[in-house]
Amino acid sequence: MTNVLILSAGRRVELINCFKNARDRLGIKGNIIAADCSELAPALYFADINEIVPRISEGDRYIDAIINICNNLDVALVVPTIDTELLLLSENREKIESSTKAKVLISGKEVIGICRNKKNTQAFMEKHGFLVPRMLSDEEMDKGGLSYPLFIKPLDGSSSINAFKVNNAEELDTYRKLIDEPIVQEFMEGTEYTVDVFLDFESRVITEVPRVRIATRSGEIAKGTIVKDREIMNDVTRLMQILRPIGHITVQCMKTKRGIEYIEINPRFGGGAPMSIMAGADSCENLYRLLRGEKLEYNENYREKLTFLRFDQSIMLNENMEREYEYEGSYF
Repeated sequence: MTNVLILSAGRRVELINCFKNARDRLGIKGNIIAADCSELAPALYFADINEIVPRISEGDRYIDAIINICNNLDVALVVPTIDTELLLLSENREKIESSTKAKVLISGKEVIGICRNKKNTQAFMEKHGFLVPRMLSDEEMDKGGLSYPLFIKPLDGSSSINAFKVNNAEELDTYRKLIDEPIVQEFMEGTEYTVDVFLDFESRVITEVPRVRIATRSGEIAKGTIVKDREIMNDVTRLMQILRPIGHITVQCMKTKRGIEYIEINPRFGGGAPMSIMAGADSCENLYRLLRGEKLEYNENYREKLTFLRFDQSIMLNENMEREYEYEGSYF
């Protein structure tokens, strides 16, 4: 049995289904287990097994719950999905793996520390010659006389929460008071891309899929088109070779007048990852193959010029909090 545990399942119904599809296509026996702190997380009801766990903020209790699930359900792989659990999991990876038979799909602590802190990301990118928008110092902002627009966001933020375009000095002053540990950068203009990269457990790039971000909602892609942009792919490959993460990585960048400028690196499955998976760069299948000892090679066996349009869907739970299925307009 190859059982996979998806943490912080939330709304990740697409990702749950992608793992199911890869499992079934490969003829693998195993369950997809979804865990969340809320019984109202929709993805729980699409998994084979669901588990309620403590909040990530509870630290040791959260880690202990993961260990118990792994042991009780014979989990082979633990997959994080949100930013706020990444550092905790990287710090406790050895504890989880030594206490269970599971492998945690998490990059090293140094990689997570670079990606989760925007100043660390900025310093890393500048050190290795990658383009990023210039970050303004507090002294520059206090002095005034700045050129607008600018862009402000939290030091360790995600999902575009408290991230704003700043049009004037009054807005800058307001946002600096509103946001905890803000960073302010020059505003970028150009075409925005998300790049889904999959790396094996030795940090070798296996697949790399750029897509144009046509529209977003709450920081997550809502409409996108798959493209094989060689310039972006070559630059992101160099980035991955230096950073050396593992698993599915989501890179956000923009093509501007200066070239390819980077926005952030998310060392996890991004919300739009199913787009790349459905196009043929199947990170879920890759993970199953790695777990059964296969060696993977770099490939570009995915379709380009595909456009994906994401949408909401509802499910109905009965009085016992059990999912009821819709069939031909009726429920049973």
